[in-house]
Formats: sequence, structure tokens, C-alpha cells
Amino acid sequence: MWELVELLLPRITFDPLVKLEALAVVVAAALAFLRPRLGRRWFGVLERRLGHLARRRGLAVISAGAFVVVLRLLAAPALPPHAPAVHDEFSYLLAAETFASGRLTNPTHPMWRHFESFHIIHRPTYTSMYPVAPALFLAAGKALFGTPRAGVILGVALLCAALCWMLQGWLPPRWALLGALVAAIRLGAFSHWMNSYWGGAVAALGGALVLGALARILTKPRRRDGLWLGLGLALLANSRPYEGFLLAMGAGFVLGVRWWRAAPDWRRAVVGRVAPPALLLLAATGLMMTTYFRRVTGDPWKLPYLVNRQTYAVAPLFLWQSPAPAPPHRHEAMRWFYLDWEPSFQYAGSQRTFSGYTAAAALKLRSILSFYYGPVLLGPLLLLPWVIRGRRMRPLAAVAAVCAAGSAVQVYLQPHYIAPATGLLYLFLMQALRLMAARPAGRSFARAIPAICVLMLVAGALAGPLGIDPGPPWPLNWARNSPVNLERARLLDELARTGERHLVVVRYDPGHDVLRNEWVYNEPEIDAAPVVWAREMDAANNRELLGHFRGRKVWLLEPGRIPPRLSPYPAAAGQ
Repeated sequence: MWELVELLLPRITFDPLVKLEALAVVVAAALAFLRPRLGRRWFGVLERRLGHLARRRGLAVISAGAFVVVLRLLAAPALPPHAPAVHDEFSYLLAAETFASGRLTNPTHPMWRHFESFHIIHRPTYTSMYPVAPALFLAAGKALFGTPRAGVILGVALLCAALCWMLQGWLPPRWALLGALVAAIRLGAFSHWMNSYWGGAVAALGGALVLGALARILTKPRRRDGLWLGLGLALLANSRPYEGFLLAMGAGFVLGVRWWRAAPDWRRAVVGRVAPPALLLLAATGLMMTTYFRRVTGDPWKLPYLVNRQTYAVAPLFLWQSPAPAPPHRHEAMRWFYLDWEPSFQYAGSQRTFSGYTAAAALKLRSILSFYYGPVLLGPLLLLPWVIRGRRMRPLAAVAAVCAAGSAVQVYLQPHYIAPATGLLYLFLMQALRLMAARPAGRSFARAIPAICVLMLVAGALAGPLGIDPGPPWPLNWARNSPVNLERARLLDELARTGERHLVVVRYDPGHDVLRNEWVYNEPEIDAAPVVWAREMDAANNRELLGHFRGRKVWLLEPGRIPPRLSPYPAAAGQ
């Protein structure tokens, strides 16, 4: 029994910030029962001011988004943005730089075998394997503000604004604004959604638009609701297509039930007002997607993601699938990742047994609870059975059931995978807080929860300057922002500042950790880049590589040394 509890709960004993948060929750719960009237006057003043703003719905939505921007700017001294380090970040940035330069993809480089790396494709064209929406936000940041970081901030700000708008469709205005502000604090300051290039804000934004449109269509269908619905579905299709499809299925089921029971006037309004703009937007999205796929993969129906998986991977994505035949790999680092690590990650190889599946499910659930809730937001979930019994929440329980069932059959599941359901998670949370606030002790504890979130925001800002170690990189939580492989960024900056052109040939030691210490990623236009990173191969291939990049300074990088050693490449001495 204790093993299951340990798997389900965050490892607070190893994470100082989460441990502090759990302690604050215990103290708040004790005070709520012993002194339920404590701080009532101060909280009353804040609630009246929040309510005044919340009643101005449009201003509340704008304020929620602006709060994210202000919050991140204030957190910048304590947490400056770090360079990309995770495989996914380099992949998204490759696509973003490609889009920002006005291209959909890049031609295959003659030396592409030296540049193979994770989550990208080189044939038939060279680009990221991921859907385009997150990269388009990064590209917008690059084009408008000169840095893809601006695209990250824009995505999270729009998410929190959309969450406020979505919650307004289901809850009273005051609770809607409070939910958006809590989300801004938890997701918009120290989480990897704000502080990396591989967060889930864009997919969560799409899900919030779908759920917000659903609330309004169920009551009073309007044309603009069809536009928001179509835009949300378009974002989901181009960020997390599978999980977005699950959310769309759940929303479609709810609309179908409403259609069956509705009066003719409501049906005519849906057909005449909601359907035309939604279908028109989706048709345009489908045309753009097939055009992109044709340019990238040569097939309008083949995703770059499938090309990557078919080229390198063997591990199945769903429980009913069997492992694929092992493809040939030219590099040991990639062979280990795709043939050894992926099949064993999160019990991937044993999930067809009951014990293996339950162990993996507990691990996945723990990571989701750690990221989206943490100790401070877990308490209200005890009221979830009463939440989903409510007439207003019952349709959303059906949507959540569809999303949960579809996610349960995935071999791999990380918090950002279920980003489309972020709106659901916060909606259930805020409804639980409403129920909790119906009694004096519960009201006191419900008031303490936003206060603890603010307290942890301050603690997170002070953790870096005070040298507090955030703990291991797993499981991810609201405070997890542990940059890795900063040596690559430092070396890249050093070489770029010389004003010369460099070729860095990377030689890994056996057993090198490519999960957190991968070096071979390149810009879209490889030949034009001041620094090119290449994998070392056999002598013949290496000579061909050096010949292609004749005129560059050639280095040998050995990341396995401490610190990583950069030295002139021996085979280049005779150039």
C-alpha cells in the first residue's frame, strides 16, 4: 500500500519548495479548523476588489493575460531565461527559425548523416517532427520582438486570458478570475511551460477556447462562438493532435446530447450561426496542414512525426501496438535512445501486465498531480465526487472521462501531453473551492490556498539567489526549472564571439547521457551557421565532412570529460 502512495504523491522529501508548500498546507488546514475567522477582514477587502474587477468580464480577461507578462518580468532577475537544453526545445526552435525565415522546411543537407539527432527529420526534408502551432508562436516572438522567448511569454499570457474567459462560461466571474490568476502563478512564473521552449501552453490555449465556446454554445449559440470553437480545434490539431482529438470528441458528445434534447430554435441557431464559421476555419486549417505535410514529407496525409518514428523508433505509442522492427542506426547515442531507453521508460515494456500497467499508471498520475496541482491544490480535489454531481459540471465530467480513457491507453504520458485538458483541471478545482467555501472552516482553507500560491511564488523567486537546490528533474512540478547542459550554450557563445566559422565534431564516450547532455543540433541553414555541430563517424565519412566544410576551424569535442574538452581535430591538421 505504501509503495502505491509513494508513487502517487510528489517526492516532497527531495524537493525543498514542494516540501515547504506541503508544510504551508498543513498549517493552513490546522488554522482553518482552529481559527476559521482568522484574517476574515483582510480577505474580505481583497475579495471585494477582485469581485469588482471580475464583473467587468473583458477587463478581467485582459488583466489575467497582462498579469502573466508582469509576473515574468518581475521574476526575470531571480530566474533569467536559459538556453535550450532538452531535445524537444531544439526541435521546436529549428521549426521556429525556419518559419521566421519565411520557409516551411529546409532541404536535406549533403552531410545529413553527421547531423542526425532527436525529434527532427532529415529526409525527405530537414525540419522538426512536431506539430507547427508551438513553433509558430516562437517564430512570432522572433519576428516581432527579436527572440523566441517572447513567443513563450505570449503563449502563456494568452492561455491565462483564455482560461479566464473559459471559466466565465461555467462559473461566477469572481471564481473565473481567481482561477486564471492561480493558473498564472502556477504556470506563468517558474514552471517549464514558461521557462523552456517545449511547454504545453499552446495546446492548453486551444483546449480552453474549445471549452469556453462549448459553455456558450450550450446556452446561447452565436457566430463568434463558432469562431472560437474552430480556432481552438485548429490549435489542438497543430499542437497535441491526439489529446486534442479526445477533448474534441468529449465536447462533440456533449453537444450531441444537447442536440437530442434541445428545442428546434437552439438547433437552428447552431446550424445557422455556429457551424458555418467553425467549419470554414477548420477547412482552411485542413488545407494548410495538408499543404505543409506535402512540402515536408512529400505526402499530404503523412505527418513529420510519423516519418521520425518510422525512421528511428521501435517502441509503440499505444498499449495495443507491438514493437516495430529495429531500424538501422548510424550512431550509438541514437541507437541507445530509441532501442534501449524508450522501450524501458515508464515501464513501457511491461505495461501489458496488470502489475506493470498499474505501476506505470501510478507514476504517470503522480507526475500529472505534481505539475498541475501540487500539495496546495490537491486538497480541494477531495470534493471531486460532489463537483461532478452538479448539473452544470456533469457534461464536463463526460468530457473528462473521454480524455482520461484515451490517455490511459498511451504508453508514454507526461504532464504536457494532457495540456488540452488544462481548462478542465482548473474548472474542477475552482468548483471544488466554491463548494469548500460553503462552510466556515472550508472558507478559511479556500482563502488560504491563493495565499499559499503567492507565498510559494516568493519562495520560488528566492530559491535561486539563496542557492536552494530544486531537487531532481523528475517528477516535474510548478517550480521545476532545472536547466541542463548549460556548457553547450556557453561554448556556442564563446565560439560565435570569435567572428570565425567553426565545425565541432562531437565524440561521445560509451554510455554517454544523451538525455540531458546532447550536443548535436544545428540551425536551419547549416552551411551559413557560424558554428556547426556534427557527429563523428568512420574515417571515410569524416574526410567527406571535413572536405565539405573546408575553411572552417575544426574542433574535437569530448563531452564525457569534466569539464567537456574542446581541442583541434587531429584529422583536420593537414587541411
